[in-house]
Amino acid sequence: MPVPQLPFIPRSINRAGLALTSLGMGPARFDAAAIEEAVRRETGLERRLAAESREGLVRLVDSLEADAALSTLGRLITKTRLHEAVGQRLKLEESHAQHASLRAQTVRKPIFIVGQGRTGTTILHELMQLDPAHRLPLTWECESPFPPPETATQASDPRIAACQKQLDRSESLIPDFKRIHRMGAQLPQECISLTSADFRSVIFPAQWRVTDYTRWLLDEADMASAYRMHRQFLQLLGWRCPAERWVLKSPGHLWCLDALIDEYPDARLVQTHRDPVAIVSSLTSLECVLRKMCSDDIIPKQVAQEWSEWLQRAYERSLAFRQSGRLPDSQVVDLHFDRFLKDPVASVRSIYQHFELDLRPEVEEAMRNYVARNPRDRDGRHTHQFSETGLELEAIRESTRDYVDYFDVALENRE
Repeated sequence: MPVPQLPFIPRSINRAGLALTSLGMGPARFDAAAIEEAVRRETGLERRLAAESREGLVRLVDSLEADAALSTLGRLITKTRLHEAVGQRLKLEESHAQHASLRAQTVRKPIFIVGQGRTGTTILHELMQLDPAHRLPLTWECESPFPPPETATQASDPRIAACQKQLDRSESLIPDFKRIHRMGAQLPQECISLTSADFRSVIFPAQWRVTDYTRWLLDEADMASAYRMHRQFLQLLGWRCPAERWVLKSPGHLWCLDALIDEYPDARLVQTHRDPVAIVSSLTSLECVLRKMCSDDIIPKQVAQEWSEWLQRAYERSLAFRQSGRLPDSQVVDLHFDRFLKDPVASVRSIYQHFELDLRPEVEEAMRNYVARNPRDRDGRHTHQFSETGLELEAIRESTRDYVDYFDVALENRE
């Protein structure tokens, strides 16, 4: 599986950084306490990170230094992102402390799309966005949520253009990414962005190789604080820009559905399913492109091995959760990728019917028009081969057999 190259200028920056490091002038190591103090000075806030958030930040920073092999440009990007996440966490806590009306905001019967990446969740989320009754967290809102968005200016806020400019800059570094996953300031964002400020989010292993952090996140971390913060974030975004119901999505929920339901017992889930072999192949390709922005040390077979193990845990945990009977059938819909591709709007209609929601004719027509305007290969075809992952096909088939059989998942890839 080929690893894409960065454009000339960022490659030159990284080569210069290597030269300076060889002369003993390498960058300072990241330090969690120093980052927090710097952000407190920048924001003028006296409050400190909650213990849970600080634990996640410490583990992430340690893993970045141990595992990520950051390039010179990658360190600059990473420093910015860490500062932004700490700033969001502090500002969110401050906002809730200052405003009782914000704390009183309700999040009633939210819909969560909980499927692995590469299972159609993005286009499904975008289709649900077309219903005026729905409120989705938009990319620009998640990147710059302070002050919170307002209904009157949600489509004209100057932060939209600033966010799009930043996305265009990122796309110029990894132009192959848009063939795999569309980005846009006014497109919906995933929950892994909302929980990143608690430093309990799979957005980090998506961006960087942080093996130690990911093991802690998936096997040890208490996710309760992440979902408490998730609710706080929704309360902030909906405070001055409300809607009838929230529609959310993230693959990260599959590892911790119990924690999600603890926080949102009335949540309604749409679980998407696809052949695990196709998922790990496609996801490996995506990760190699995305991680390239911050590291020159990308080994596709290593990426595939790590993610195949992490995905396996998601299949096992989500299956155990569904078999536990904790979630009534009335609160969950299963959506299969092969059937969704054949008729996306019919699949959306089945969601509305199951949850007894009203899909108005004009909304359904808007969804059909959106599908017609946005074919899967609109930005170029995403090609990938399982054989390039270095994984054993039969081993993947055997380890995911219980999941495939229970949900009757159609097999796509028989290499």
